Amino acid sequence: MQQEMAKGAKGEPFAVQELYRKGPLTPSQLAASMKTTTGRVSALLSALEKKGQITRESDPDDRRVVHVNLTKAGRERAERQRESMREAICWIFSQMGERRAREFVELTEEFTTYMSLCMPGKPRPTPEEVAKAFSENTQEVA
Repeated sequence: MQQEMAKGAKGEPFAVQELYRKGPLTPSQLAASMKTTTGRVSALLSALEKKGQITRESDPDDRRVVHVNLTKAGRERAERQRESMREAICWIFSQMGERRAREFVELTEEFTTYMSLCMPGKPRPTPEEVAKAFSENTQEVA
């Protein structure tokens, strides 16, 4: 399961979801968001193109720039992936029970806030920065 999830983070499912969420992207923008090489993205896009799930279009103002778009089949795939993930998450939460599911969500929010403050190679945040981040997250939820 973990291997499948890791593979999805670098493969077609992730690329399809990025294009679905963000709209047309250049191959280099897609590579940056996937944290992979443009060569890997090129191979991935070729596979998606063969499946009829993306198109590549040259920018009319700059022929060197290519925009990648989802086709109808690509959008349908993205929607199926999203629905499948939603169903899986709902099932997991139902197995956990309401109290534990709420605790999980709260802990995940807390963890995500801390992660947003801890950039590799940077000093750890001050107590004031931590308090500010949690204060901002509380305001976003309200």
